[in-house]
Amino acid sequence: MPVIEVNNLTKTFRTYKKQPGFSGAIKGLFHRQYEQTVAVSEVNFKIEPGELVGFLGPNGAGKTTTLKMLAGLLYPTSGGAKVLGYTPWERNDGYRRQFALVLGQKNQLWWDLPARESLELNAKIYGIPQKQFEKTVGDLTELLAVKDKLNVSVRELSLGERMKMELIASLLHQPKVLFLDEPTIGLDVTSQKTVRDFIRRHNAEYKTTILLTSHYMADIQALCERVIIIDHGKIFFDGKLSEIVDRFADFKLVTIQCEKANEISADNLNRYGEVVEKTSEAITFKVKRDRVISVCKSLLDDLPVSDIDIQEVPIEDVIRQIFAR
Repeated sequence: MPVIEVNNLTKTFRTYKKQPGFSGAIKGLFHRQYEQTVAVSEVNFKIEPGELVGFLGPNGAGKTTTLKMLAGLLYPTSGGAKVLGYTPWERNDGYRRQFALVLGQKNQLWWDLPARESLELNAKIYGIPQKQFEKTVGDLTELLAVKDKLNVSVRELSLGERMKMELIASLLHQPKVLFLDEPTIGLDVTSQKTVRDFIRRHNAEYKTTILLTSHYMADIQALCERVIIIDHGKIFFDGKLSEIVDRFADFKLVTIQCEKANEISADNLNRYGEVVEKTSEAITFKVKRDRVISVCKSLLDDLPVSDIDIQEVPIEDVIRQIFAR
């Protein structure tokens, strides 16, 4: 059975529309105008046990709102959802002990206390035995390379170190479901890779079901076989990451190495495809998928080509085009 099952989940917000200027503020005291904002609209999806699914969308698409409803922080306007057999917004104690939510821009650790003290508090809340706590913290801090930072005040930790401690705090009780909202935001390249490797290993070892949002395509490509794309509150795509290129990019990039490439006229090149880049030694074309073989043959016959390379369009470019639509 699916661990997460979402059916026609909808969330709208009623917001006050203030008129400009002082006179508008006065009018608002007596006659307020409101407007409805649809954050999530009839969303449907299922996630099986142990899946690590990427949840993508531009800013304001409804990703975080969906995660907050699945975590029980928000009540939906309509629709339903089941996570581990529980309705999240009923906030059943049995459910709260089996999931964790990590928000990349929010802190759960006490700012002025050493990270260890916040972790010990979490352990008391979840009723984790001291021996199990010590082992779990020891293992996680070693994997994330922050063992020597446990007794450092949270405010003195770097952004990457704080995020690692946030992950440790969320995994102390070994949740079956983990919601990650931008866990690598603002981190340097090294910290991003450490966090990604840790999430991949934890998912493989404990079979934790993970729903991950991120604007870094490196996170999604490294971790997720399946992605769900949401835009304007609606599901736009749900399937394998590899299928996105096939479905939304109907061309490939063909690059040829050629002597004096910059001397070849544009009129002679345009018949092969759209010229994306041109240097003194190489030319890159954007070529329709169904024309790649014939175009490559023509290039080899017509031009002094020393090397040829065919590549798929980078996945981040495809995602960017989807969002731009």
